[in-house]
Amino acid sequence: MDTETTRRAGHPLPYDSYRQAIERETLRFAEVTGGAEPSTAVPSCPGWTLADLTRHVGSLQRWFCALLTRRVQEPPRDRDVDLGLPERADEWPAWVAAGVPEVAEVLRDTDPDAPMWTWGEDPHARFWARRMLCETLVHRVDAEQALGLEPDIDPVTAADAVDEFLVNLPYAHLFAPEVAGLRGTGETLAFQCAGPDGGTGEEWRVRLDPGGFRPLPPAGAGAAPSDTPTATVRGGAADLLLLLYGRRSYRDPAYEVSGGTEVLDRWFAHTAF
Repeated sequence: MDTETTRRAGHPLPYDSYRQAIERETLRFAEVTGGAEPSTAVPSCPGWTLADLTRHVGSLQRWFCALLTRRVQEPPRDRDVDLGLPERADEWPAWVAAGVPEVAEVLRDTDPDAPMWTWGEDPHARFWARRMLCETLVHRVDAEQALGLEPDIDPVTAADAVDEFLVNLPYAHLFAPEVAGLRGTGETLAFQCAGPDGGTGEEWRVRLDPGGFRPLPPAGAGAAPSDTPTATVRGGAADLLLLLYGRRSYRDPAYEVSGGTEVLDRWFAHTAF
């Protein structure tokens, strides 16, 4: 995949934006889960409780920090990290919040252009900052929904997370094996972001071929996305993010859908993340 032609203007965000947003989202996650019953089920993560979700967020951030500190150049053989996890699950939200200074320090001390092993499209340290933000943001939403709260997502951050998801999805078969089976005969899906005035904002297109699938270059970067896509889903940036992560259904009234739904069903059946 030609990374120079699949990237869109404004993506990724400036590196400092990720550092600031990770801190904000982590503290919001800790605030949401703090004081909540740890055994509360998290419907968007089947089989998980808030305790499981909280441990996952804190552990993943500490592991990402270890990867960045070591500037790993090859796939790690294990995820052994000194977590310092408290024994009591009701103390885990505070443990997540307590990791914020270390995360901030590691990100400040990291050259975003440093070459590193990553599992995705961008083989540089900035990949992990972007990924950490997306993980923390989506799981903050998971926690809020589990507690009956209405999530609020910054649209700029949401749009970048949509971009991050689609650019990296072709590589996600390492831990999401169903992705490898996502194929087609040339169908094109369009995920269209509605602008704040009701007009059309950004658009991402993905083509399904017999050998797999790939994001199409944006308009003006060697692509000619003027053909009518096989299926189009249009919605706000936050709605598209939750849709792609399987937290919403394209049949919800928040989305405007056109074209064939069979290809959409096939897409979502293979892209559980």
